[in-house]
Amino acid sequence: MDTLRHFKWDLVVLLAALVVAFVYQGWGAVWLAAILIVVEIVFSFDNAAVNAKYLARMNAFWQRIFLTVGVLVAVFGMRLIFPFVIVCVTGQISPAEAVRLAVEKGNPHEPGTYGYLLEQAHPSIAAFGGMFLLMLFLDFLFDTERESTWLSWLEKPLQRVGKVDQLSAVVAGAGLLLAAQFLVGPEERATVLFAGLLGIVVYIAVNGLAAVMEDQEAAKAERFEQSAPAGSQVLLAGKAAFSLFMFLEVLDATFSFDGVIGAFAITPDPIIIALGLGVGALFVRSMTVYLVRKGTLAEYRYLEHGAHWAIGMLAVLLVLTLSFDIPDVVIGLVGLVFIAAAWVSSVVANRNELDALDELDDLLTGIAEPVDASK
Repeated sequence: MDTLRHFKWDLVVLLAALVVAFVYQGWGAVWLAAILIVVEIVFSFDNAAVNAKYLARMNAFWQRIFLTVGVLVAVFGMRLIFPFVIVCVTGQISPAEAVRLAVEKGNPHEPGTYGYLLEQAHPSIAAFGGMFLLMLFLDFLFDTERESTWLSWLEKPLQRVGKVDQLSAVVAGAGLLLAAQFLVGPEERATVLFAGLLGIVVYIAVNGLAAVMEDQEAAKAERFEQSAPAGSQVLLAGKAAFSLFMFLEVLDATFSFDGVIGAFAITPDPIIIALGLGVGALFVRSMTVYLVRKGTLAEYRYLEHGAHWAIGMLAVLLVLTLSFDIPDVVIGLVGLVFIAAAWVSSVVANRNELDALDELDDLLTGIAEPVDASK
């Protein structure tokens, strides 16, 4: 019951968002919004764990600010405005015009309608998003410091290959060249190459910014703990808490790039994207505070692996849409299949581990029992 109470407003917003999606475009929009909510939550699962580490240093007031004001910034900034920015840039229209055309919908085969503009901008969006997500997936696969593996028969050899420096950029660049050569015509080749290269550059910049910020904040945290009295836990307030709050907002923006870009692989409609990712972001925020207050993180060991494999599949499918017509629902389901499989694998692994510990405990108990000398 405590868990339900903690997420009660999230559930209310979830219901309202699904109703809005139904009014906007029927059951198809509801289904796509639901997929995006799940995808956003799972993609941001590791983000919640990172945020929880820093949020634990704030007092209760600033934790509430993070959950209220912070979520407004996250939802309206990255999840609502940023998708429209992508559409405006690729479609070369103003934000007001983008909103008006999106609400009007219109025939996608009629020049000037929102659907038509998205269709014209699709090569740029697919190349940019595909390369950004592919870099994220490859960096995970080639990470030599990652301790656990899910699909070990494939992940372990790729980890060994990952010792080659900048291999992710090399593979992504080769994939971009192949896509530009074989999936599009000569008239779109330059657009795809430019957008894909921009996706790789943006990923490297965003990833580098997040890493630098985390290192700086970790150093601050270490100095703070050293200056605090031994055995005490001093929670941040005032300017110190505000500084950490701003850090978390920027960090969330960098982490949310993959969710926003991945959403375009599922549907190009920024209104459905805003609904799905907005609700997902709200759940992630509540989950972060919940983890802080409970002091524990659910041990779904393979969920991060499943999320990255889903990202990888979204990247490949997004690039393939340059030449093939792949339904949005199919793309969304592919990602959910990997996520669900990883969750099941985690539950089974945890259960097997508990069974093994019980057997070991029984064995040690049997050894420790005194021997009856009369026998």
